[in-house]
Amino acid sequence: MYFWIIKVLTTAVGESTSDYLVHRFDPVTAVAFGALGLVIALTIQFSVRRYVPWVYWFAVAMVAVFGTMAADVLHIKFGVSYAESTIFFAIVLAIVFVSWSQTEKTLSIHSITTPRRETFYWLTVVATFALGTAAGDMTATTMHLGYLVSGLMFAALIAVPALAYRLFGLNEIFAFWFAYIVTRPLGASFADWTGKPHHVGGLGIGDGLVSLVLGILIVGFVGYLTIVDRRSRA
Repeated sequence: MYFWIIKVLTTAVGESTSDYLVHRFDPVTAVAFGALGLVIALTIQFSVRRYVPWVYWFAVAMVAVFGTMAADVLHIKFGVSYAESTIFFAIVLAIVFVSWSQTEKTLSIHSITTPRRETFYWLTVVATFALGTAAGDMTATTMHLGYLVSGLMFAALIAVPALAYRLFGLNEIFAFWFAYIVTRPLGASFADWTGKPHHVGGLGIGDGLVSLVLGILIVGFVGYLTIVDRRSRA
């Protein structure tokens, strides 16, 4: 449960932080700094030999920021529609999944015990964030559903794999990745709803303040998991 809570929070903070930076600085420069942060986070992640809560979630948070920026810059800087970017990132994700499956013969996160498998994992994570960002923006703006309705729709959608797994025996690996992908537009939609101005359907709290609050929540949850992890290894 803590995994999914923090995952949704990181998707939300990635959306709000990216929007805050991209709209206040040159988008290309913001993406460059986002990429640098991602490289630093993944370098630390690949240097450890076991799961370390703050290291792992720092990497996920940086993926959230960079993945959001990648999708947003395609739209803002290069004029690519959200529908086109959604299709593009869906194809990218499919290619990563197929390559991972054919190479390692499994997509289970429990089998990630080698650097190559971890590389496939993080490529998948980046692709899911970019896809989820584009899909969330597409439903909210292109399809004119609005941020709140989009968030509620994805909240209902994320329950599908959980119910299908429990009631109909849906493959657990498929169920996991289905839910993982949906967490991105779910968190992003609610982040946009709270942060965006009233005239575009938001509450007008501001992306900066939303990012700050979400960041504090993430630090609190990850801090708790760090304490639990240390106690379990004592």
